[in-house]
This record gives sequence, structure tokens and C-alpha cells, in this order.
Amino acid sequence: MLLALVIFAITYFLVVTELLDRTVAAVFGAAVVIMFGIVPYEYALDRIDLNVVFLLVGMMIVVNILSETGLFEWIAVFIAQKARGNGVVIMGGLVTATAVLSAFLDNVTTVVLIAPITILITQILEIRTVPFLLMEAIFSNIGGTATLIGDPPNILIGSKNNLSFNEFLINLSPPVIVMSLVMMVIVMWLFRNDIMPTEEARERIMRARPDRAITDPMRLKRGLLVFAFIILGFCLGHWLHIEPGIVALAGGLFMVVFCKTEVHTAMEKVEWNTIFFLIGLFMLVGALEYTGLFALLGDAIFAMTRGNYLMTLLAILWMGGLLAAFLGNIPVAIAMIPLVQSLIPAFSTNLGLDIGDDLFRLHVAEPLWWSLALGTCLGGNGTLFGSAANVVVAQIARRNNYELNYWTFARYGFPVMLLTLFMSSCYLVLRYWVFTPVNF
Repeated sequence: MLLALVIFAITYFLVVTELLDRTVAAVFGAAVVIMFGIVPYEYALDRIDLNVVFLLVGMMIVVNILSETGLFEWIAVFIAQKARGNGVVIMGGLVTATAVLSAFLDNVTTVVLIAPITILITQILEIRTVPFLLMEAIFSNIGGTATLIGDPPNILIGSKNNLSFNEFLINLSPPVIVMSLVMMVIVMWLFRNDIMPTEEARERIMRARPDRAITDPMRLKRGLLVFAFIILGFCLGHWLHIEPGIVALAGGLFMVVFCKTEVHTAMEKVEWNTIFFLIGLFMLVGALEYTGLFALLGDAIFAMTRGNYLMTLLAILWMGGLLAAFLGNIPVAIAMIPLVQSLIPAFSTNLGLDIGDDLFRLHVAEPLWWSLALGTCLGGNGTLFGSAANVVVAQIARRNNYELNYWTFARYGFPVMLLTLFMSSCYLVLRYWVFTPVNF
């Protein structure tokens, strides 16, 4: 375990300080833990979340094809004109759209779609781009917390415990809505003086004609038709037992054929450095899991709380959040699901309730899962590596010559994480402790 921690810490240091390219550092770190025999190669491969990988590759193909038609330029001009060039209004609209779309598509897909539009809007209005991208990444994680399909940790938690879309929506959307509104007020106030364009830029955008941005109308129609089916696939995927990654990858490749795009050209535009960076992180954290780090932390939780339900609920929330911030929310969710599953029978015995009883399930077992979901999803805002959406936004920024580094993200993301975890704590205490019918 110690050697795995040392290798992870060295890799993390290289990535954060950018002494070595982040993709090279992550993949090399993964290779080292395998070569030293810390984790079996097969186990490390199994830790790679192919659903996330396929989702990213597919949606990058889709976005690149649609971008070649001028669609994003049209949307950018249209939004800027409707907001009359007001930067604060535009930011409010974009982060709101990001949060809502993240809940019903997923946060990775949403930022892949929203980020290029955002960059174009800020370039047209000649205002700072990084604050917009930063807040979109943060709001994508907040919005994605609300539903089963919004964030990969929720997909994992739901699939492992047979939790439905409606159960996630009913239990997680109330705190997410409150968090989003509170954060919206804070963000609008925080950036009110930094994102206002000049009067000249506002007048210029109002004179622009969005229709002139469309360069290939026929290809656009074909692409939008396929995109509509991809969205439909996302919406129906849970009920049809088809993962979003398969829908995105199949849809992206079909769009290549239907829109008559060269396959090698489409593949060249995929951000492979982002893909391999995430693969390296998955394998590195998998090595920590294999060596028993997360099991040790699980034992520490139970020992620390001494079977106290409220303390356990909050410990899962905060431990999940803090670990997700630094290790990534997907691997932390994977590691903590068995931990939570092991706690449920213990509470059944302590409370004298049958594990299959509806009262126990609704007021004891399920709140533990909502605590884990809130912790891992919102913990993704803590650092740049907390969620796949953050990494994707940073890579899109870098590709367009904007720097969204680890420290810039943490400067805003970590306080947001702490605030939203505190609000989650209040929600869990009120709903599942103060107003619970179970006598703890």
C-alpha cells in the first residue's frame, strides 16, 4: 500500500506542478504500478470506466462534426444578441443551461457541447473566457448530482443497488436546486465586474447576422437528426439497459457515415490526450483500491462513528467528497459502494428492523446512498481532477489557448465544494434525522 501511495503522490505532484505533461505523467504512473507488481494488469484494466471513455470519444466526434457546419457560431451570436451583450446575463444563462442539461444528459456530454459555444461568445464580446468555463464545469457537477444519469457516480450507485431515476430525482433534486440558486447569486456577484464587454463590442454583436454563420446547411440537418436520436438514446438508455457510452459512440460513428465525414479525420479530432489521462488516473486509483486503502478507510469510518447513524451519514458524505476531489469521483464511488453495502446489515441489526422492510429501506438504507451520491458528485468540484467534466473543460480550454490549470480551478472549486457539502449536510440532517420516523 505504501509504495502505491508514493507512486500516486509523485504522479499527482508532476501533474499539479506541470513539470511533466499530465497525460504522460498519468499513463507512466499507471505503467509503474503495474510493472512493480503492485496491481495485476487485468485488475488495472478492469478499473477503467469504458462507459466514460466511450461517452467522451463519441461526443467529441459529434461536436467536431457539428462545429464544422457553423452551428456553434450561430448559437453563440444568437445567445449574445438575446442577452444584448450583457456578460452577467450570459453567464447566468449558460451556467443554468449547463446545470439543467447535466441532469438530463450527463455532465461530460454537456460540457463538451457548451464549452465551444462559450468560447465563441466570449471571443465575440472580447471578455474573459476562463471564468465562464470554470463555472460551467462547477455547475455541471452540481446539476449532474440531481439524477441517475447526470454524473457517472450516480450511474454506478443506481446500477449496483437497483435505484430508479425517480428515486434519485425525488431525493437529490431538492438540495441541488437550492445549491444551484445560492451558487448562482454568488457567481453573478463575484464576476459582475470581470465579464462585461465594452460598448463597442456590444454594438458590434447586435449588428451581426447569425444566419451567415451556417456554412453547410445540408450537413447540419443530417447532423442534427442523428444528434436528436443520440439524445433520445440517452433518455431511454436506462430503461433499455444501454449505457450512455455505447449510445454516444455508436451515434458518433453513425454521424460520421451519415454526414459523409472521413473516419480518420473524425478520429484525429478526438482529444486523445484527455482520454489517456483519464485512463491513467483510473488505473492509478485502482492500484490504491487493490492494496486495500479504501477498505481501511471504511473500517476507520465505522470505528470513528461507533455505529451512530447520523455520524455515519455525514462521514460518508464528507469522506466521499474529499476523496473524490483528489482521487476522482468515479473510482471513489466504485470503491465506496461495497463499503456502504457492508454498513447496511449492521444498522439493520442495531435497529432491530428487517433489511427488506420498506421503513428501513426508505429511512435507513437509501439515505446512505444519497449521502454517497452527494459526496462523490459534489466532491468532483474540489480540484481539476475531481471529475471527468473538469478535465474535459480544461483540455478544451488548452486547445483554444486558454489556461485553466489545477490551482486556478481549486481556488474557486474547493470553496464551492465545501459550501455545497455543508448544505448537503444540513439537508441530510433535516430530512433523514430530524424528520425521520425511525427511532435511532
